[in-house]
Amino acid sequence: MNQPILCDLQPTLIDFRHEVLSGLSLSQKQFPPQFFFHDKYGSDLFTQICKLEEYYITRTEIDILQKNSQEIAAVLGKSCLLIEYGSGSIEKVHPLIEALDSPAAYIPIDIAREHLFTYAELTTSKYPELNVIAVAADYTQKEFRLPNEKLSNLANIENKVILFAGSTLGNLNRIEAIALLRKSAALIEGKGAMLIGIDLKKDPTVLHAAYNDSQGLTAQFNLNILSNINRELDADFDLDNFYHYAPYNPVLGRIELHLISKLSQIVTVSGQQFTFREGESIHSENSHKYSIEDIQELSAEAGFMLKETWVDDHKLFSVNYLELVD
Repeated sequence: MNQPILCDLQPTLIDFRHEVLSGLSLSQKQFPPQFFFHDKYGSDLFTQICKLEEYYITRTEIDILQKNSQEIAAVLGKSCLLIEYGSGSIEKVHPLIEALDSPAAYIPIDIAREHLFTYAELTTSKYPELNVIAVAADYTQKEFRLPNEKLSNLANIENKVILFAGSTLGNLNRIEAIALLRKSAALIEGKGAMLIGIDLKKDPTVLHAAYNDSQGLTAQFNLNILSNINRELDADFDLDNFYHYAPYNPVLGRIELHLISKLSQIVTVSGQQFTFREGESIHSENSHKYSIEDIQELSAEAGFMLKETWVDDHKLFSVNYLELVD
């Protein structure tokens, strides 16, 4: 059986203490969204959230990819080098792999080394003829490049496509999103495309329900950041003194996740004290929503052209094929 190639570029993990102390020192206190997945409990909570009726994003993207896999594969073309940001969701990626015509290779990229290599072995066992090159790296870093020495023995590559699923692009502001798209263009050496899952603008009540679920799982997911800080940084956050707040900002077109202080209080983290006013927030995540016109404009600014879009019947979510402009 073919074995996956495991390439460990030894990515630098986020400095949890530095990021926490820096974020709490800002006038608008904030945490990076990576903190949601800092422990297994956070990852498990997100898995549960994805199964909720209110949270349409994951199942809708899976449905789009599965129903349109043949058409998407035809657009990607023969001998495609499929690169994925993230270590993959079997429900999203495997139907696409099965539909591809003689793919040159599949390259999942993820900072979580053990999870990535386990996933690569699982994919190879299911598709023994597929070249799988798993790269443990942080694809957001400027210095990151594909391990070209691992690609030298591949058959002719007719197209390079980066798959960026999960609506993760929505966690970035416009400047950050354009920067990532431009970095992606450099990664595929100025020729190729991206296949990106992007959440669409819609009735705010649908968005509100998705991020303020009736079971309170998203609230637990948000508050779990404080639990991690307490455990790892000798902090004394009282979780009962904060509540989850996730409004839709129509001006900026995004859901904003916040942790709101219920009262005036002082919290100690790694020996440093931070003062909270009643009603003051820690901004923990943004989730930007787009119209098709927004996607076209964003693509053009980053040097891509929106060539194809697939949406679900209710127009909740989109999968978009962005081709680099020569």
